[in-house]
This record gives sequence, C-alpha cells and structure tokens, in this order.
Amino acid sequence: MTNQVKIFDTTLRDGEQALPASLSAKEKLQIALALERLGVDIIEAGFPVSSPGDFKSVQLIAREIKNATVCGLARAVKADIDACGQALSVADHFRIHTFIATSEIHVGAKLRKSQDEVVEMAVAAVKHARQYTDDVEFSCEDAGRTHIDYLCKMVEAAINAGATTVNIPDTVGYTTPTEFGGIITNLYNRVPNIDKATISVHCHNDLGLAVANSLAAVEAGARQVECTLNGIGERAGNCSLEEIAMILQTRQAMLGLSTNINSTEISRSSKLVSQLCNMPVQANKAIVGANAFSHSSGIHQDGVLKAQNTYEIMTPESVGINKNNLNLTSRSGRHVIKHRLTELGYKTEDYDLEAIYKSFLQLADTKGTVYDYDLEALLFFDQQKHEEAYYKLTYLQANSGHEIIPSATVRLQVGEAEVTRTAIGNGPVDAAYEAIMQILGHQDVNVVDFKLDSKGEGADALAQVSVIAQYRGRRFHGLGLATDIVEAGVNALIFVLNNTHIADQIDQQKNQQERVAGV
Repeated sequence: MTNQVKIFDTTLRDGEQALPASLSAKEKLQIALALERLGVDIIEAGFPVSSPGDFKSVQLIAREIKNATVCGLARAVKADIDACGQALSVADHFRIHTFIATSEIHVGAKLRKSQDEVVEMAVAAVKHARQYTDDVEFSCEDAGRTHIDYLCKMVEAAINAGATTVNIPDTVGYTTPTEFGGIITNLYNRVPNIDKATISVHCHNDLGLAVANSLAAVEAGARQVECTLNGIGERAGNCSLEEIAMILQTRQAMLGLSTNINSTEISRSSKLVSQLCNMPVQANKAIVGANAFSHSSGIHQDGVLKAQNTYEIMTPESVGINKNNLNLTSRSGRHVIKHRLTELGYKTEDYDLEAIYKSFLQLADTKGTVYDYDLEALLFFDQQKHEEAYYKLTYLQANSGHEIIPSATVRLQVGEAEVTRTAIGNGPVDAAYEAIMQILGHQDVNVVDFKLDSKGEGADALAQVSVIAQYRGRRFHGLGLATDIVEAGVNALIFVLNNTHIADQIDQQKNQQERVAGV
C-alpha cells in the first residue's frame, strides 16, 4: 500500500453549496488556481447538471487547470453523468464522481427502493461514467450509518463495475474515530477486490470530529481524504484541508504518510477562500486562525524567545505566514512591484501589472507607505474586477458630519452611457446606495448584509467592505476595497451589480435555448 495520501478538495462543490451567496465563475476559477498552486491532487469543481452557471464554471476550471485532476459530481443518474462528461471533456484529465445513498434510512425514506435496486443503480452509473473516463469515483452516501454487510456488498459491486476510487462518507458527521476507523478496517478485511481501488473518506464536522475521523481512516488504510479549505461546507462543515495536511506533515515521522500539499501556500489560499466566500476564519482556528501563532502568556513568550519549538510545533513560515513587512512608496517602480509580488509567491500571469501599479500609486499617494499586506489586498481586489464590467464607478462625492444631512453624488458608466444621481440617506454609504438605486431605476436589488473590515494595520489601513444582496430570489456577494469607507462600500455594491448582470445574461441564454428547443 502506498504511503502517499491524495488530497481531494471539494471547496468548490460541498463548500460552495453552503455559502450565503453563490460564487461567480471567475471567483471559482481563482480558487481553483489557488488549489492547484497548493498542490491539491483532485479538485471537485462543482455539480454540472445543477445549473447552467455551474456547468460553465466546471468547464472553465477544467479548461484552465493543468496540474490537478478536475472532478465533477453526479447523482447515479444518466443525465447527471452526461453533464459531467460534457463539462469536463475540455480537460487534459478528469474524474467523474457519482454517488447514491446506502444507509437504511436513506434507501427506505429518501430513495424508496430496495437495497438490490440501489446496487443496480450504482453499478449502472459507474459503467456509464466509464464511457467518458477511466477515472471514476463512487460514493456510498451516509456510509457511516450503513450496515457493514451491505456496505461491503456495495463497495465490491462498484469496484467490479469499474470504480477506481470508492468513497466512504460520514455524511452527517455521526461516527467517532474508533468507529469510523473500524469501518475502513472491515472493508479492507472483507471486500475481496478492494486492492483494485483507492479508498477515500469524506467526513463532516457535526460533532467536531471530521479531521479526527479522517485521520483514523487514513491510519486504517484510506489513501484519499476529501476536505475543504477552512473546513467550510454543509452545516458544520467538512474536514479542514489545512488541518489534515499539517497533521500528516508535522507527524510524518510517526505516521509514515505524506501528501503533495505545498504547505507554504496554505495561509494565502485560506485568506482567498475566506474573502471570496464571505466566511471569516475564527481567531482560534487551527493552522490559519489569527491566534494560531500568537503567544499571550508570559511563560509562553519567554519559552518561544528562548527556543521557538517550546510552544510552536510548526513555524508560521511553514504555512506561508510571511513576517516580512517591506514597505513601498510612490517612488517605487513597476520592477520593484513585480519583484515583490514574485517574492510573495505570485506568478506574472496571476495579475495585470499595469492595473496593479496604477492602484498601487493611488494608494501610495494616499497612505505614503505601502506594505506587503496592502499589496496583496490590491492584488486580491484587482482580481475581483470584471474585465468588461457593465457597471463602472466614474465619480463619487459624499458629505456627512455633525448636524449635516448625509448626501452623495454618484456617476456610473452603465454599458455605453454615463448616469449621475444625487441622494440623501441615513449616512454617506446609505446615501450613495440610494443614488445607485436611482441610477438603476430601483431594480429588485436588496442589500441584506454589510460588513466592514480593515486590511492592514493602523488608522490608514485599507477598508474592505463585504456586501450580500438579494436579487430575484438569489443572493450575490461583492467586495470593495479603498482607503475611503464610502468608496469601498460603493465598489462592493457595484461588484454585486456586475454579478447580477452576468446572471441575467446566463438566464437569457438559457431561456433562448429552451425556446429554440421548443420550436
């Protein structure tokens, strides 16, 4: 048995489906590229049959990713598998992941079929998926609550049908480590053809045991772990990628196992997912939390100063936390910016140097000194801008103060036209939003969440605004970044509006296709 554990990341599928607002195709691609740099073996890019947008996103990721296997999810249904095959066909190599429930409660209450019928459906699904690719994964949904005899029967049948990976999910986070590890051990002892497939595990965190259960399974012989960055996902989330990867790295001498994860990319990838998904990481979160490498106790501080490993079992640098605070000014040229971004781990194809340099100069003129964290924030925000945005901010003026009625004047480029409106509100941001709504003709856009954060340190830190807006029954997330809070808030709403515009275009294309098909 190999000592290499594959990391199967499902941030873009299980993680994304639990978000308060869907990610755009471009945002999903950004995360996929970060996962590729991180060294993930398999990227589950989405559920292609679920919507035209998800199909497009999976196809885009499949086309762009070269160093990881791109995977799509499908129920044990022919149409789902066909959608996966079509979306993934542009990839150099891809995987189809099909699943069906196996526990008694799911088979009886949800599927309303006999156990033999479910086995037949699973076998048919795997065989159909093999028509598209030799890399087929099959999952026994709710395996943690499936009777071991039936689970063994299902695993054997799936492997005989052509599954090269069989996933054993603890779908509802019900099992304990000893129990879950025992399930894997039983499978290895009782399934005669188990050596012909990789055994994978997908653990949920309802009882806070997702990482522990995944580790127990790996120790019992599983060689693929399905996880997400920051542990995001349905309900209480999934096994945390950064935690399981650093456990295997930090305790490699004892476990004798390894992964392909480049741990120095963990911190940056975590921040990207946190910001794009609008899901802050708790301060005491293992590996990537703000306090993960902080020491408050005098005894701890003294110990770390004398020998770092007294209270740190891994270094901040090992997960990509860069303590370098090189400052840049408006006198710095493009070459210095490019050099610094390269040192921070970014490739030239990751950004538009001219756009970043323009934003850098504007920030440097405002702040005087620009630090590494400022530069990364600018890079992140630049990547959020749509290259051909339908809505663009061309002018903003806001007024507020003691005994002054807050007002704002906003000018937007809307397609080819420019429109200006002035409005009052409860505050300058509210006034600016009211002016934008007037420009839109009060479309059905309702801001339901507004969060303000600072990117950096000190009174001149960059303001980051995160907005969630409701539009035609869907939620959209937008980010804005600026030294001015009002401008950051306006940028966030404009980003939402560009996402709604893209969604409208996709819906129109779908409706047109349906009308043509109807004819």
